[in-house]
Amino acid sequence: MQRVMHRIIVAVVLLGSIGGGRVAWAIPDGKPVDPEPRTLVVALDGSGQYRSIQAAIDDAGKGDTVRVKAGAYPEDVTIHSKQRVKLIGAGMDQVTILGLDRVGVFHIGKWPYGATDIEISGLTINEHGGHAMGIFNGRGIVLREVRINGMLFGQQVQDVRIERCVIGGSETTGVQFADSQAVLVGNMIHDNDHGVTIAGKSDVRLERNVITRSLFEGVVVSDSARAVLLSNTIVKNGGGAAFLGTSRSDVAGNIVGLNRVGFVFGPASTVTMSYNALYNSQGDYLKAGSPNVHAPELKADSDISGDPRFVDPGHDDFRLRADTALIRVGEFAYLGALAPVNHSP
Repeated sequence: MQRVMHRIIVAVVLLGSIGGGRVAWAIPDGKPVDPEPRTLVVALDGSGQYRSIQAAIDDAGKGDTVRVKAGAYPEDVTIHSKQRVKLIGAGMDQVTILGLDRVGVFHIGKWPYGATDIEISGLTINEHGGHAMGIFNGRGIVLREVRINGMLFGQQVQDVRIERCVIGGSETTGVQFADSQAVLVGNMIHDNDHGVTIAGKSDVRLERNVITRSLFEGVVVSDSARAVLLSNTIVKNGGGAAFLGTSRSDVAGNIVGLNRVGFVFGPASTVTMSYNALYNSQGDYLKAGSPNVHAPELKADSDISGDPRFVDPGHDDFRLRADTALIRVGEFAYLGALAPVNHSP
């Protein structure tokens, strides 16, 4: 009996040493269980265990949380070969990752290594070399209340959720996905060449986002991608949404207004539409071509034309006024991303 207990104690000590100070327990058959999760604190002033975000990420294990105190961090950050790690900043107005040498300041996953179940919140990521953030070969990635100044690019990633983020200032595309699966909910995507592009074999859902001030289209769905556009406000862009290639899209409950054009349909794309509101200066429905051709016959019977009556579109207040016609339309309490001024839950 004493010999068995000695072996268990030795196993616990060895596991604790291998885990870099983490407490990892062993059960009698010698198999370790997951160590207790830790909180690793990063602070530029030395009040945490780390001064560098990357150093804390490198030391983080499964289930750990990295908390970042206020400051502007002059570094590039990569998360790869990690599982179930959270990176939580003090707030998007308090923590900024500035970048250093690399094109793309923040990477999740790195060929051929991925990352799984990663959550990031409460910080700002600046662009460097025209690229702010890349997500590659990962799964279960959550971005929540993150500001991205530049392009967010995702390739061959699955189960991505981007929620209540502010993404803008890209000279190419705000959010671009290729061969990926993602959901974007409640984001502000602004001041890009294109707002969101969905390409390859991607499957992406856009819900309750505001997409504004794109030089060209707010949304482009191309190749053989599949997209769902539900209750978005796509306004003040060069174009609203373009459906190209052999893409398939379901489009319902959106406001597409104050753009030059509304929807552009490629000849091989498939689009199912219902209860959208369109109000654009050079046409609402067009067939793709050189130039595009007006196609009012493509209007869905349930679509609505006319001024949506925003509160103050000049100052980006895209809530609906009380006198709008876009309340209680079909199955929707209201169309678009933002509740009207007189809305009560």
